[in-house]
Amino acid sequence: MKNQEVADTFAEMADLMEILGENPFRVNSYRKAGRVVEELSEAIEDIAAAGRLEEVPGIGKSTAAKIRQYLADGKIAAHEELKGKVPPELPGLLAVGGLGPKTVAKLWHDGGVTSVAELTDALAGDREKLAAIPGLGAKKLQQLADSLSFMASAAGRIRLDEATALAETMSAVVGEVKGVRRVAVAGSLRRGRETIGDVDLLCEAPASAAERIGQAFTAAEPVARVLARGATKCSVTAAGGTEVDLRIVPKKSFGAAMQYFTGSKDHNIRLRELAVKKGWKLNEYGLFDGDRQIAGADEEGIYRKLALAFVAPELREDRGEVDAAAAGKLPKLLEAGDIRGDLHMHTVASDGSNTIDEMIAACRKCGYAYMAICDHSKSQIQARGLDERRLAEHAEAIRKAGAAFGDIAVLAGVEVDIFKDGTLDFAADVLGELDFVTASPHSALTMGRQEATQRLIRAIESGQVHCIGHPSGRLIGQRPGMELDVEKLAAAAAANGVALEINAHPWRLDLRDVHVRAAVAAGAKLIISTDAHSTGDLELMRFGVTTARRGWAGAGDVLNTLPVAELKGWLAARRGGK
Repeated sequence: MKNQEVADTFAEMADLMEILGENPFRVNSYRKAGRVVEELSEAIEDIAAAGRLEEVPGIGKSTAAKIRQYLADGKIAAHEELKGKVPPELPGLLAVGGLGPKTVAKLWHDGGVTSVAELTDALAGDREKLAAIPGLGAKKLQQLADSLSFMASAAGRIRLDEATALAETMSAVVGEVKGVRRVAVAGSLRRGRETIGDVDLLCEAPASAAERIGQAFTAAEPVARVLARGATKCSVTAAGGTEVDLRIVPKKSFGAAMQYFTGSKDHNIRLRELAVKKGWKLNEYGLFDGDRQIAGADEEGIYRKLALAFVAPELREDRGEVDAAAAGKLPKLLEAGDIRGDLHMHTVASDGSNTIDEMIAACRKCGYAYMAICDHSKSQIQARGLDERRLAEHAEAIRKAGAAFGDIAVLAGVEVDIFKDGTLDFAADVLGELDFVTASPHSALTMGRQEATQRLIRAIESGQVHCIGHPSGRLIGQRPGMELDVEKLAAAAAANGVALEINAHPWRLDLRDVHVRAAVAAGAKLIISTDAHSTGDLELMRFGVTTARRGWAGAGDVLNTLPVAELKGWLAARRGGK
């Protein structure tokens, strides 16, 4: 499928046009086209071949012509023309947290900055020239310097969703090879880390299949470079630079290999220490008493022999899970099937790609019992945030659309901004008319720990909020977000009956895993939401579930595992029984 390539091309065209100051209507049309193509379930090339491009909502005659051109030539002439109007490395500045197209244009025209390297040098030297640019004061420049430093520290790692997609593609290739009995993901990806350095795969197959497996693996479409190809291990670098390692393992050692290559290193050390105390040896080939293998065909057998309860991969970080397994005190972790609804999503009313009806249909397809549409509040101008009048009309439309279905409860909500001082973007009487209120920080994300914590606590104590959305405001690999006293925040949430969101979008995963564990320990309730801006984004829920599991959360810690009647009871209690 060329969907992502086409979508990325349209997104870059929109960015370039905005940098060049072109018509905002045209800019938005390309952004919308990119989102539409990205979310298609059918291959764009198949749609084009069938002559159905213009039938796709959001794709007009001009856009369709550009898509056909890309599919035929691998590029779009208008895109190439736009790229020729700016310095070649200028668009790379958009990856820096705090920089949008308009500010990039200012840096270029007023500061002579045309690349990330030039910005880094300018910030490291005399900042006076940059400080003279409108909108780039000392505080903003320090924010950009911090963003560059943060990006450098995250270099070489990819997001959880990117690694998952790569692993699934490579696994599918290996799984098709004759003789392969099973393929599994190991490493930090299996543990659900928020960023991944490399992808580890295992396959069970006889030695006679090794040559076929190696050929297929190293010839897979994502492969940019072959690093090694042998009888038991193959290594490649995918386009973008991520290394993918495949190990070919016999059945008798598959469980041991899964345990060993899943890690973490510290978790494995703890297990090897337990084995040594019993006079045994544990490695990737099995658990051995002398030369006799006593476990290793499956992971469960290894943990059982070591007198441990099975430890879920997400917990294997040496954060107390081995002692808990020995004492029989591991939590029963949340499962994906426990989730009964999604309580944070957007529509075309603000910056979403789909209508109310389309989001309802997609949630019903997920099998959800309830959902909440929470478009942005008025201060989010760039996201077409709703003012009081539009919000009231939108809430009425949500309830009217939801009334047509008896199998899903459709809640009219809002994602209201939390201002720097902790006040909210709407008054209490406006918020009181809604079924569900998520309050989120979107600006002033560089404030200090104490100030940031008090900001969110004031929102919690307002009496108008059901949930605090993406509490730190971080974007993985781009900005660290606010530093929070999570123990104090969670205590306030628990005391006031307000939930804390685990935003499942892989750009956020906020609360992060260690903060989830602190919240659970404090007795705060969680809500896992996708923050979906399209129907396709609803599939991101699995990454939020993974993060919750890494934070030792069970179904009882997560409110959107409740049956609809119990959820409505909780909502009513938050509003004094109204």
